Amino acid sequence: MKIAVVAANGKAGKLVVGEAVRRGHDVTAVVRGENTTEARSAILKDIMSLGADDLADFDVVVDAFGAWTPETLDQHSATLAHLCDILSGTDTRLLVVGGAGSLYMNPEHTLVLCDTPDFPEMFKPLAQAQGKALDELRQRDDVAWTFVSPAADFQAEGARTGDYLLAGEEFTVNDRGESALSYADYAIAMVDEAECTGSPEAHVRERISVVGK
Repeated sequence: MKIAVVAANGKAGKLVVGEAVRRGHDVTAVVRGENTTEARSAILKDIMSLGADDLADFDVVVDAFGAWTPETLDQHSATLAHLCDILSGTDTRLLVVGGAGSLYMNPEHTLVLCDTPDFPEMFKPLAQAQGKALDELRQRDDVAWTFVSPAADFQAEGARTGDYLLAGEEFTVNDRGESALSYADYAIAMVDEAECTGSPEAHVRERISVVGK
């Protein structure tokens, strides 16, 4: 399988690249500068400079873009819309590294995690930006997208256990009542989803979520 990982030099992107390479996939890193991942091939371009020809040969594109400062949060929507536009009408899957803040807290899907009283104020702008990008993504029926939300406690340096729970739109905890996940286990789940491409198990045009066991 040919997989492109956009923003591959970031923490999540680099681990997704490594996981896919270890499984024998043909992986290309899409990066703005020097490729620091395990991918042997790279496209050296900014996301907004990518064109349809750049991504035409891939089975799966993983969007690992992240922006954290107030002045760049709107780039979540802008970059995702651009990737959708250049993949529009193709069979290439778009797997998006999402956030937990937009997960629903009730069966009616009227309350999201980032609107609950205990959600940290410092993370609300990011969660809202990612939630907006997801809302816009839901309007795209011309792209085979999947939005993958991690657990609330998303641990960059967490251990790779190889175990995770796959859930859906609603906030989910493990048997210990925890919502935690390492970046390494998230990368496993992302590549697992990529490998479902073309099968009934693929979550096309769905948001899924991942929680550590």
